Amino acid sequence: MDKSAIRDAATLILLRDAGTAPAVLMGQRGAKAAFMPGKFVFPGGAVDDNDAAVPLAPLPDLDAIRLAEESTRASNTLAAAAIRELWEETGQMLGHPQGWSNAPQGWRGFAATGHIPNGAALQFFFRAVTPAGRPRRFDARFFLADAAELIGDPDDFSGAEDELAHLQWVPLSDARAFDLPFITQIVLAELVRHLARGGPPASVPFFRNDDEAHLVSRLGGRNPL
Repeated sequence: MDKSAIRDAATLILLRDAGTAPAVLMGQRGAKAAFMPGKFVFPGGAVDDNDAAVPLAPLPDLDAIRLAEESTRASNTLAAAAIRELWEETGQMLGHPQGWSNAPQGWRGFAATGHIPNGAALQFFFRAVTPAGRPRRFDARFFLADAAELIGDPDDFSGAEDELAHLQWVPLSDARAFDLPFITQIVLAELVRHLARGGPPASVPFFRNDDEAHLVSRLGGRNPL
């Protein structure tokens, strides 16, 4: 695999108690990780080809349209990847009750619970490309979801794999005291503005890390519906 190539990725910002004491689910990457070692991050990772082969409770129409802008990857695939990464890294599930057979590798444990991934719980919130010169580069789509949509106990991380340590609900007011990647700081600032503003965003920030594009643009500046 060409590690210099930009890979599609998906990240999930899980928000709890948004109206009272907002907190986000984060964990710490290992000190020897090739990408962002030691940093506190949201659950997320690269899209797998198998993410295109799973049934999905449909995304909201506007989010699907915005995800499709300047993208060759199907919107449902990106949404499924975010939900899979949440499931793998935290043991938390965004699911819709529905049985499905012949689940592909990476999805069999999820399917065994009797749920399909719940794209309807997601809001496309942010997009960013890793700057050039990093050991790995990703075109990451960040999704926002309410913890009230989770299946099961939001404090139970017993099903998590070992990729993220110190899984915890971080109060939004305290998050910047953690060792965060630069882009995570930007996303958190956008989340604070979003909560103060209320309602769906008028557009989605896209940090291209491309000088010719002045670093940032907006996706879906108009509601096309």
